[in-house]
Amino acid sequence: MNVHGRWDDAVDDQRGIRWAREFFNATAPFATGGVYVNFLTADEGERVKSAYGPNYDRLARVKRRYDPANLFRVNQNIVPA
Repeated sequence: MNVHGRWDDAVDDQRGIRWAREFFNATAPFATGGVYVNFLTADEGERVKSAYGPNYDRLARVKRRYDPANLFRVNQNIVPA
C-alpha cells in the first residue's frame, strides 16, 4: 500500500501529513511486509532484495550477463552479481 495525500493549500500541510501518517500506521498491522520497488525512496536501497524475494539472486545473475557495467542504475535496481 502506498498512501498519497493531496491538498491545495500549504496551510493544510500539517493536517494532511498527520492524516497520511496516522492512516498508514492504522493500516500497517494488515500489511504483508512486501515491497514495491518503484515506491522505495533513495535511502531504502537495502530493501531492494525484499521487492524481488527469492528471484533476486537469479535476476542479479541475469543483470551480470546483460548489464555488467550496471548502466541501468538510476533507480533502485538489482546490482549485477
